[in-house]
Amino acid sequence: MNKYYLTTPIYYVNAAPHIGHAYTTIVADLVKRFKRMQGHEPVVLTTGSDEHGVNVERAAERAGRTPKAFCDDVAREFDRQWQSLGLGIDHFQRTTDPKHARVVQDLFDRCRKNGYIYKGSYSGQYCIFDNLYVNDARPGDPCPDCGRPTETITEENFFFKLSAFTNRLLEFYESQPNFIQPETRRNEVLSFVRQGLTDLSITRTNLKWGIPVAGESPHVFYVWFDALTAYKTAVEEEGLWPADLHLIGKEIVRFHAIYWPAFLMAADLPLPKRVFAHGWLLFEESKMSKSRGNIVRAEPIKEVMGTDALRYFLLREVVFGQDGSFSYDALVGRYNSDLANGLGNLASRTLTMIHQYRSGAVPHGGDPEIAALSKETMDAVQDSFERFEFSKGLEAVWSLISAVDKFIVKQAPWKLFRQTDEASQQALNETLYTAAEALRICAALLWPVLPDSTQKIWAQLGMQEPIEGVRYSTLKWGGLVSGQKIGEVAPVYPRLDAAQSITAMRALEEKVTAEQNVLMGKSPSPAPAVEAGPKIPVDDFLKVDLRVGLVLTAERVKGSDKLMHMKVDLGEPEPRTIVAGIAEAYTPEQLLNRKVVIVANLQPRKLKGIESNGMIVAASAEGGKPVLAGFHEDIPPGARLK
Repeated sequence: MNKYYLTTPIYYVNAAPHIGHAYTTIVADLVKRFKRMQGHEPVVLTTGSDEHGVNVERAAERAGRTPKAFCDDVAREFDRQWQSLGLGIDHFQRTTDPKHARVVQDLFDRCRKNGYIYKGSYSGQYCIFDNLYVNDARPGDPCPDCGRPTETITEENFFFKLSAFTNRLLEFYESQPNFIQPETRRNEVLSFVRQGLTDLSITRTNLKWGIPVAGESPHVFYVWFDALTAYKTAVEEEGLWPADLHLIGKEIVRFHAIYWPAFLMAADLPLPKRVFAHGWLLFEESKMSKSRGNIVRAEPIKEVMGTDALRYFLLREVVFGQDGSFSYDALVGRYNSDLANGLGNLASRTLTMIHQYRSGAVPHGGDPEIAALSKETMDAVQDSFERFEFSKGLEAVWSLISAVDKFIVKQAPWKLFRQTDEASQQALNETLYTAAEALRICAALLWPVLPDSTQKIWAQLGMQEPIEGVRYSTLKWGGLVSGQKIGEVAPVYPRLDAAQSITAMRALEEKVTAEQNVLMGKSPSPAPAVEAGPKIPVDDFLKVDLRVGLVLTAERVKGSDKLMHMKVDLGEPEPRTIVAGIAEAYTPEQLLNRKVVIVANLQPRKLKGIESNGMIVAASAEGGKPVLAGFHEDIPPGARLK
């Protein structure tokens, strides 16, 4: 069986589906189609919903629903969106599925039988936002990843002996150099593991919303032991494990490249073959997030421009594996330049000329140089897609389109048609066949990326074999049959007015956002006033040393998307080093020379290995981004606030 099994993340239901979820799932759909073209059978794609944990429990409570009802609604919305976008999902695996509970319990039993699970006690800090226990943190300390306050938790847990797998994992990475990709993510994982691994809590006792551990009440499985196992659950009855590919975002690479293979090793189960961690989509250079309020949804784009326009933009504009920037202007610009003026124009002019000059029948002939370039393009696309270099593969196709356009201009078929001599008519035949056959090959190569529009081009070419049946092994120059009647010609990519299209998408975005807010239980009314905290004596407040600071330098902390490393002038002989969780709200450039408020008399603490001497003061509404306190009037650094 030449199977290929791939997965997206099992998406967490604390957020409604947005373009970040769509990005990963669209790429997975592309890979599925690509693998079918390579001859793999069956090719199976799993996605799903991760539905347990304290965040879900609290979100359901805020929404006024039971956790199960809340999860049902959000999971249904994910599933609906994937169907709306035409994505080839074979399994939508929910972690609340009873079948999944059995698979999780089996994994636990196997690991426990092999001596890798023990019962212990945990007391420390926990970040509910990242589902992360924070080592070496004190009560009130922020999470090193997101900068938000941690909670103190004391409970009995089952622990997984992750520490026993440090060397075994390093040996595995060495023997399987392609297991973690791209190379930047592989290097991050190697660096983390080489520091030595600590044992991992895999159950909770202070949480009700989770899969119960059989015979060990009140223990429920902790999110990662539960969620990761869903990949195996989805195909448990089909014999398709192990996965050939896990497609994930870079923020969860540690869990997939360290925890997951260790769990499977401990259970004597086969390991997945590859984990590919891609970058984030940034909205006009800022990371999309709920707190920033700059999340983009896929459906408004689909309604205005079509799904293929979004697919093409994401796969051509963004180098897969790296962070990429999304903007409506760039989306419409790429559509008009590459799809309307490029592929769409080639299809329209070629097929129209065959109708006009040859009564709709494909002539015979062919240019050897374009034929050779087509062969090179077929090889380049297959090679690029195999290495997840989708943008590079698409670039190769558009190079062929450009070459055919130049060939048509050079041959000038409109002039050849008016010349009645045999040589001119033969040249016209060769020109039209060359353009049409190159168009056929481009359509076949682009089908994994543009399934809807290439199917239309395929039909206009008069092809009888369905485009989804094309395989690389049989895709060769000369497949277009002379005398074949082409179909009715219609524009596949009509040009769009940028201003009108963007206005329409923004209006639909507001509508979809409002609908998703209702889904997530968010009130559309203004937020209620925040209750005052417990009162403190004036003497306690006077102990806090608040000063004016001037930001001299600012840079993002390596390995964290939330933390900013700053040098701040407080009127002292040397500037202070301060690390703050504001990198999602402010760029380094926005902070330079800004007057801020600093708590100057806090004990130093280390964040990501950097000692921070002070805390920056910011306000944040519930679920909103932090907003720095500052000054309208000019005031010198070091001045004390009273």
